[in-house]
Amino acid sequence: MAWTAPAVERLPRTDMACGEREMLDDWLRRRRVALLRKCAGLTAEQLTTASVAPSNLTLLGLVRHMAEVERFWFRAKYLHEDLPDLYNSDEHPDGDFDLVAEADAGGDLARFLAETAACDAAVAGHELDEAAEDPKAQTGRVNLRWAYIHIIEEYAQHTGHADLIREKIDGYTGS
Repeated sequence: MAWTAPAVERLPRTDMACGEREMLDDWLRRRRVALLRKCAGLTAEQLTTASVAPSNLTLLGLVRHMAEVERFWFRAKYLHEDLPDLYNSDEHPDGDFDLVAEADAGGDLARFLAETAACDAAVAGHELDEAAEDPKAQTGRVNLRWAYIHIIEEYAQHTGHADLIREKIDGYTGS
């Protein structure tokens, strides 16, 4: 029997009048779940099905990309952890998207879950206003709030892509 991406349950709604950190954590978890729900029940082959020519955008590529995004912004950029990219290299700067044909879909989904858990743990003790030095930023620094909002923005964009890719694969339009 062919491997399929596991089912992912919807999250219960957090109090809509909660504090800012709880709200940002909740929105981030919801976006992660939304992306994984678009992958649920699909085979590895389906997860590597491109959206439309000439694009190489796939559901697995989106999962790999978001693992890279979270790793970069939370751990490398904000906390200055010295980490290699998960999928990208000088030779393949877009390896997260480009190198999915021979990828291990189950391994990549597990890596996504491990990386998002590592990111949660890494920023858990930091305040939203806490700024980190960032010589490449216009202001020379970035705070944790900005990193959260940017990552949520990335998920919003890419879960929209995931909706269209999933609909092309099997007609599924749920969330």
